[in-house]
Amino acid sequence: MATRSCLYAFLVLVASQSSMIQAQIVIPPPQCRPVLAVPLEKIAFLVNLIIYKAEFFLRASFGAGIDSFSPGLVQGPVPFGGEIARVENETRAIIQELGLQSVGHLRAIVNTTLLSAPLARPQIDMSVETFNAIILEAFDTFRLLPPFSVYHNDESLLYAAGAVSSLLHQYLTGLIPQIIGFAEQQLVAGIAVSEAVGFGVIRAQLNVLVDERVSPYVFDIKTLVNNTANLTNFLGGCGVKDEGLVVPEELGAENRTTTNVVPADVNSLAQPRYEREILRIVFTTGNATVPGGFFPNGFNGTLYQRIVALGLS
Repeated sequence: MATRSCLYAFLVLVASQSSMIQAQIVIPPPQCRPVLAVPLEKIAFLVNLIIYKAEFFLRASFGAGIDSFSPGLVQGPVPFGGEIARVENETRAIIQELGLQSVGHLRAIVNTTLLSAPLARPQIDMSVETFNAIILEAFDTFRLLPPFSVYHNDESLLYAAGAVSSLLHQYLTGLIPQIIGFAEQQLVAGIAVSEAVGFGVIRAQLNVLVDERVSPYVFDIKTLVNNTANLTNFLGGCGVKDEGLVVPEELGAENRTTTNVVPADVNSLAQPRYEREILRIVFTTGNATVPGGFFPNGFNGTLYQRIVALGLS
């Protein structure tokens, strides 16, 4: 009887603790949760982001896109608006390496999953006009002279590279727990770690330049990254997940820093973003079903098509 009583007491304790833990979990609203889909659909959604990053980084640093480095890997509309950036050799080398790594990630996806080459490339816009429109909104102004160009100097290109890398890093953070299958888990985790390191390198470079003026304008890197982070959070609609390079001490690591080289939550964990958040941001419309911005014709894949069909804005 004593043994039964102890066992019963133990089960009651476990149940009560489980209830307390569940009570502490804050469930996000539907628009901030993952969209129901099989892992292959999620990976196909991811491909859109990796292709954008690869094309942008390669064209800004080499002047040529994925087709020049891995013919037959992707197929679709030719990206428009890309230019060779006017940057120092150190910055160029970083962007070149990270762009080439993204090509490798695409090849790994083809080699590991049922997605076969050529992967479908969405229509990609990396024009000065599109980036300039984002900066105008972030600074709440109607005009910059000259229009803001991410290809103009090191500061501008590193800012844009960091923004692109951040979204990919965040989507991967949310994606890892949703992947089933050992090979697929290894694939997504490997890409995620590589992207996290690359994102950290870019943020470290930006931190070195934090007080540098973004020529030919009067604002500095700190203000540029902070303002656009605020806009990204607004478009995403799911709270503060992007952060600037400088924050109040109460938001720094363990409430002890004002530097913010690695943006993260209160426990210094990477912030996840899910499909609808990503689409609201990269479309720059704040609506996951209204294409625009960097993807004027939307994403490829059945997951995106279902989001549109169901009106999951």
